[in-house]
Amino acid sequence: MDLLDKLNPQQRQAVTAGAGPVLVLAGPGSGKTRVLTQRAAYLIGHEGARPYQMLAVTFTNKAAREMESRVRKLLDEEATAGLWLGTFHTTCARLLRREAEHLPFDFAQGKPFGSARGRPFDPNFVIFDADDQISVVKTAIRSLNLDDKTHRPPSVHGSISRAKNELIFSADYPTQTYRDEVVKRIYQRYQELLQQSNAVDFDDLLLWTAHLLEENPAVREKYAQRFHHILVDEYQDTNYAQYILLKHLASVHRNVFVVADPDQSVYRWRGADYRNVQRFEKDYPDAQIILLEQNYRSRQTILDAAMSVIDRAPHRRRKQLFTERGAGEKIFYYEANDDYGEASFVVDTIASLVAARLTEPGECAVMYRTNAQSRLLEEAFLQARLPYRLVGAQRFYGRREVKDIIACLRLVHNPADEVSLERVINVPPRGIGEKTVAALHTAALAAQIAPAIVLIDLARGEASPFWTQFSSRAALPLADFGARLANWRALSRRPELVEGLSKDAAPTVTELFDRITADINYKAYLDDGTEEGAERWENVMELRRLTVEYESRTLTEFLENVALISDQDTLTEGRNAPTMLTLHAAKGLEFGVVFIVGLDDGLIPHSRSFDEVEAMDEERRLFYVGITRAKDRLYLLRALRRGGRGYSEETLPSRFLDDIPPELLNGRSRAGRSIFHPSLRSGQAPPRSQAWTLPSAPHPAPAIEARFKAGMRVKHPVWDEGIVLNSRIQDEDEIVDVVFESVGIKRLAASLAKLTIDDRP
Repeated sequence: MDLLDKLNPQQRQAVTAGAGPVLVLAGPGSGKTRVLTQRAAYLIGHEGARPYQMLAVTFTNKAAREMESRVRKLLDEEATAGLWLGTFHTTCARLLRREAEHLPFDFAQGKPFGSARGRPFDPNFVIFDADDQISVVKTAIRSLNLDDKTHRPPSVHGSISRAKNELIFSADYPTQTYRDEVVKRIYQRYQELLQQSNAVDFDDLLLWTAHLLEENPAVREKYAQRFHHILVDEYQDTNYAQYILLKHLASVHRNVFVVADPDQSVYRWRGADYRNVQRFEKDYPDAQIILLEQNYRSRQTILDAAMSVIDRAPHRRRKQLFTERGAGEKIFYYEANDDYGEASFVVDTIASLVAARLTEPGECAVMYRTNAQSRLLEEAFLQARLPYRLVGAQRFYGRREVKDIIACLRLVHNPADEVSLERVINVPPRGIGEKTVAALHTAALAAQIAPAIVLIDLARGEASPFWTQFSSRAALPLADFGARLANWRALSRRPELVEGLSKDAAPTVTELFDRITADINYKAYLDDGTEEGAERWENVMELRRLTVEYESRTLTEFLENVALISDQDTLTEGRNAPTMLTLHAAKGLEFGVVFIVGLDDGLIPHSRSFDEVEAMDEERRLFYVGITRAKDRLYLLRALRRGGRGYSEETLPSRFLDDIPPELLNGRSRAGRSIFHPSLRSGQAPPRSQAWTLPSAPHPAPAIEARFKAGMRVKHPVWDEGIVLNSRIQDEDEIVDVVFESVGIKRLAASLAKLTIDDRP
């Protein structure tokens, strides 16, 4: 068949595999999507499988649409009619709408009971989104007379979600602590509220479908008989509920074809369990196991580095990744003096590569472990007046938690700032509702003063002329916030109120920052025990770190600088621009040039993984994912000093760097020894984006020859040793881009720079 012509031997083996269970272990860039779509087309077009007897499951709607489009191109729309193709959740929703009548449930006991006395929902159920789910948890907490500040709704919901992914109903929720007991009660009430709304959450779709197939043999037999073939993408990212679902659906024909790469399992915090691959092999000892090892994305040097990292991971089946694209450039390793130098190196290197026509801006990606790391990178791009794209998160200064604290500081600086007041008057929640805010504005308008001034006056209690304009229930939280605002304003002007400061020492922006975040208990408000909460607090600490740079400057200067940066929104909209994203968000993507920054212990791997073996293993897999996103060039960067908690501190190199053989690297070694080799070579240039065109058009007919070549070691009378990145003739002079260990990348005119070539071995 024509559809097999372009497959390599391993891919062809997978596509044409016979009946029975098949496990395809697909390395990065090995064409797994092609194999899945070709497999579906092969079964329909060559093996005579009926589309309505086939189930194909993906993890995203985008992947489902892409797979469906590819299958239809290989066959035709009529030949694929009836194919069940979609995500786990859409597949389960479809099945439950058909079979909801078979779902009895005992709400007094909080678990199914196997009779027809009641159902959790009807076929026309609604699916609550993430915000709806948190809202229902809040209602459940309040209905039980519990404090939602003590029992944070996102944290409680996270516990409920994890239980559902493990197929645990509320009656069976394990309790070892007082918190467990509380969560169990909230879980029970949460499910009752969902039933009252004829609603389900995302986890319910999996939970109820798995339970239905487990407890109802007739329904299980119906669908297991129907689906002669089951195809599953990204099997390493399945959770326990999804594993059980597939096991039931494949229980009759056993023709289950799963594609997985346990080495790229990085969503454990979402419930994903790479051990499901091991369970598959145990459940199906007769399964065919096929390795896809040929990579179509990366150069061999990049693959060798990736394998050197992942081969240290335990309990895995080793894959020998190879490519026909050649060895390519060595990996560039760079240690900056600090994280500012790290960010500058990234931007300067991208600019040099683009100027030399060695890449397009859109082919460059900068990857990091946490969203907070984007702040310095964003500022470096903005200072260079170069566009960028930010994926998977808001711009640093556009993030909710960053805007909250800046709004508090702005209000201290200028009480007339009503926009900032509106933002923070009830953040964290302090019982100030919309009607109270409206009454506050009415009182301020009548007195012809700013609402914040009314707040500050209310801090005097009944002595304030505004007190009688509010009910006592409304006046108390307003007065409390007004008192805090008055104290912050006094603190910003009166150093004697700052403990530990002499009376002639002005309080710094950082000290004001610390007082505000402590007074409103902002850490407890954000860090609710979830991954997202911890990351939000890291963003606040990154903002605090910026305030330290204003130790000898004023709050006015700080706010002015932040405002000017955050007004640069239009710079992020260009399409042909470098992409900044977390390593988690990079999964499934590829770029010509990849920079992985922050390769310090504590960032990669993250400090949260230090005390847990499985978490550390996942950090290793995450680094592996980042490396294998690169097609042609890979840059690994770290900083000798980094300001992670508001002050600069020394760092240690990532332990993962020790796994990469030195012969694969160019750059400055961790011992300070130069190991540079030529890393930028001329080749056919892609067209440059106008947004990235630098004033460096080469002269069409140079009258002189270049003395300096890429990779050459040079010395400068001021900046000392450096390595040539690129050289070209322009306007009868040689323009040289050099990376110096002392100052980063500099563009120099050879006739003026007094560069000398260092011939030392």
